[in-house]
Amino acid sequence: MTKVIGVRFRKAGKVYYFSPGEEDIKTGQHVIVETARGVEYGYVVLGTHEVDDKKVIQPLKPVIRMATEADEETERKNKEKEKEAFKICLEKIKKHDLDMKLIDTEYTFDNNKVLFYFTADGRIDFRELVKDLASVFKTRIELRQIGVRDETKIVGGIGICGRPLCCASYLSEFIPVSIKMAKEQNLSLNPTKISGVCGRLMCCLKYEEETYEELNSKLPNVGDYVTTDDGLKGEVHSVSILRQMVKVIVTINNDEKEIRDYKVDQLKFRPKRRRERVNMDAELKQLEALEKREGKSKLDDN
Repeated sequence: MTKVIGVRFRKAGKVYYFSPGEEDIKTGQHVIVETARGVEYGYVVLGTHEVDDKKVIQPLKPVIRMATEADEETERKNKEKEKEAFKICLEKIKKHDLDMKLIDTEYTFDNNKVLFYFTADGRIDFRELVKDLASVFKTRIELRQIGVRDETKIVGGIGICGRPLCCASYLSEFIPVSIKMAKEQNLSLNPTKISGVCGRLMCCLKYEEETYEELNSKLPNVGDYVTTDDGLKGEVHSVSILRQMVKVIVTINNDEKEIRDYKVDQLKFRPKRRRERVNMDAELKQLEALEKREGKSKLDDN
């Protein structure tokens, strides 16, 4: 087992492990650590605890020090400088007539680098822009193109559920989602219904996926033939996944057909559930293609 602390560098960002050394560091405290980007100011989200050696990427870097009042003041000034840098970069983008949308600006704690996050439809030749910005800020400049998911994570907003976006409030990493998950949960396959603010599939499709998979495995498919506990045979008309109820078209006296409700344990059917192929129209196919192309988040590189 290895003693570690978990540190974040932005709200709802990825959690990185560092060695606390002999310090007993508590959740909520601030620390100064060294990352791939240089010296950084981080927020402790997981206090000193032990984790399995396999979960730790070696070598584990130590905490340089607990954040002092001077460090707090430096961080506050950096936030002010980021606002000014954002305005300057907007002016430079307009000057160079570049088709890009600036999303956020970030100073490293030691002011060794300024990062500008932007979105664009294609590749942008920003070499002249970088030279212009370097002449203004007198430090290393990095322009990083991000996807629409990352943009939404930074900007934030309210989801169709009425709550703050998951990615901007607590999701540290984006989880893979697919059209199949919406089908499994018997949701409308209308792209506007299953897409989030970012225009990609909603992350929350993943939350209940395992539960739906388990519940669906106990149910017959629509169109399957079943035998009821009262001796009738019929065809499955529809299923209620959460209630575990099945509507069956049964034949009664004089060849009359009737739809009756049954609990799943009142039916006999072949338990193996076949995989249903999702019929996708052009819009759904485009949405799934965008989902695959998005890739990993570009925000975290520590």
